[in-house]
Amino acid sequence: MLAHVAYAAGAPSPTLVLSSDSLPESETELRYALRDAREWLTEQGFDSITKIALIAMSEHPLFDLDYQFVQVLPNDPMEFDLRGSCGHSVLASTVVASRLGWIDRLAPGIRARVRVLNNGDQMVCEVDESVRDRVTFTAHFLHHPEIRLGSLLSGGEPVTGLSLPLGIARISEISVGNPYVFVSAEEFGVNDVSELLGENPDLYEKMNDVRREVALKRGFPENGAFPKVAALLPDGDGTVAVRAISVPSWHPTIALTGAVCLGVASKIEGTIPNQLAGRAAHPEEPLLIRTPGNTVTTTAAVSGNRITSTLSWASVPHKEVVFRGALDIKALQPHVRGKESLWLSPT
Repeated sequence: MLAHVAYAAGAPSPTLVLSSDSLPESETELRYALRDAREWLTEQGFDSITKIALIAMSEHPLFDLDYQFVQVLPNDPMEFDLRGSCGHSVLASTVVASRLGWIDRLAPGIRARVRVLNNGDQMVCEVDESVRDRVTFTAHFLHHPEIRLGSLLSGGEPVTGLSLPLGIARISEISVGNPYVFVSAEEFGVNDVSELLGENPDLYEKMNDVRREVALKRGFPENGAFPKVAALLPDGDGTVAVRAISVPSWHPTIALTGAVCLGVASKIEGTIPNQLAGRAAHPEEPLLIRTPGNTVTTTAAVSGNRITSTLSWASVPHKEVVFRGALDIKALQPHVRGKESLWLSPT
């Protein structure tokens, strides 16, 4: 079965893009197919690919593309998490879909509308630049109808206490697409931005403790991909420094959904991001997010700062995707249903 690979800058892994129409409909059979594909990738030296996107042309009149995300988990035996989404992989899928001729050729101003089947997210991938194998997007996360900010707080309050081996940590939980936990790095004795963004195994273990405790509290698998966790420090007025953990290590930057969660949380009065954001806490101000790998900007269209205020959309610009090429995954052939349709468009 032919598959395609694209990489969104800032992601911890390239994305393997597969046609969902060619794969089993049953989740159990799909997991068997993905296991065989993953084993084949490992044998061929592509074990760095830990993100899989299943795409199809959407039957919904308001969308161009249906997308389902699969996170490969570094567990033994091999496992997959289908609960959340990945904004970087959505962008990678959009590049592949264009090359297949499923959506318009990507040129500045073109917008691809994507329906995320995992969680109901609605994304618009707007092209800023397209040169050969590279496409730069602005990613828009839409909420129609508008959603109350208070309903996004997984803990029910802007800040809640979490019992950890070293004591009680103050955290902010928010779910805009994916569930995220934000905590001040000072809770772990880290007060300097350079220390936060550097190699810090002790901090990583403490953040993993947070992830495990919140996972158990919210009913997520202890060894799954969610919730995501990020430690924060202020880094000037309107900028926060961020260190996020991924699967199974530090995130090189921050997930696209994480940038959105952080941008929205910075607008909700009383949350930890709101307390650290400076002027970016104002509804009309963008938030700058500094990570070890880059600095990104996020904008959230909110009606105010209160939990009764509403969110219309959030955006992250300047996201670059590089098309890497195609792979013929022979291990998937026994699982293919119907006529395989995932072929590169000649245009």
